[in-house]
Amino acid sequence: MKTVILDGYTLNPGDNPWTGLEELCEITVYDRTKPEQIRERATGADIILTNKTVLDADIINGLPKLKFISVLATGYNVVDLDAAAARNIPVSNVPGYSPPSVAQHVFALLLNHANRVATHDQAVKNGQWAQQEDFCFWNAPLVELAGKKMGIVGFGDIGKKVGVIANSFGMEVLAYAPRPKPEPEYTPFSFVSLEEIFSAADVISLHCPLTAENENFVNKKLLSTMKANAYLINTARGPLINEADLAQALTKGVIVGAALDVVEEEPMLPGNPLSGAPNLTITPHIAWATLEARSRLTNTTVENVRSFLKGKTINVVNGL
Repeated sequence: MKTVILDGYTLNPGDNPWTGLEELCEITVYDRTKPEQIRERATGADIILTNKTVLDADIINGLPKLKFISVLATGYNVVDLDAAAARNIPVSNVPGYSPPSVAQHVFALLLNHANRVATHDQAVKNGQWAQQEDFCFWNAPLVELAGKKMGIVGFGDIGKKVGVIANSFGMEVLAYAPRPKPEPEYTPFSFVSLEEIFSAADVISLHCPLTAENENFVNKKLLSTMKANAYLINTARGPLINEADLAQALTKGVIVGAALDVVEEEPMLPGNPLSGAPNLTITPHIAWATLEARSRLTNTTVENVRSFLKGKTINVVNGL
């Protein structure tokens, strides 16, 4: 079957081969595809693989040979699921490939804040250490995580992994989940309301999917309930946060700082209100991008395609 990969570069910039897919079907790989190029490139395809390239109803209905879509990610909002279902086209995703890497990135961001690693590295390189009278110096407060409260919004696979790591640092874990979930075995742990997480936690880490109901839910009102020394981390979806409100909170010192791996529009544009915000660390949507995680993503995609070819689809997200 003819398979087209519309935006393969971020998954495989050269270190994560498509060998498994090549053994299954004829594949054509495009590093990136602009919206106006989708129809031309996908015409004649039986299978389409996409990460961020949007497949709306118009595109799906304009591809008569299309039989299967596999999203190169866990999130699948780039595909019109109803339009695919109406055509009896199953849509699969890749769940569970990224929790170790994303959780690791959460703590890379948090530890950079707690120990001011980048700040002090730059200070040493600027010659400030050599100018000191003492054997050490610090130019910003250092924070011990033990005994602090980690608030986790969304307690799926990634949130659970973050909780385990937080517990290993001696942190108390508070979690919010919209639906009942079993409590982990470690302590101290408790499920609490969203409001309590924001008012009580020293660190808040977002791990919920983006929905119409929670878009921009982290806004001025919610930020104002946080502790002045609280730190906000988002490695989930950029639109969960009202960026103008966060920039204002950081500028006015409502919270001590924040770290983001995602923003509302990516790549981040110069006019983003967060561009000049103080006490803010931003990384370019890389929490998912370790080679290990990308390899798991590729391997599961191969299994998605293999299973479809055998007539037994897996990881289907549109009910077929």
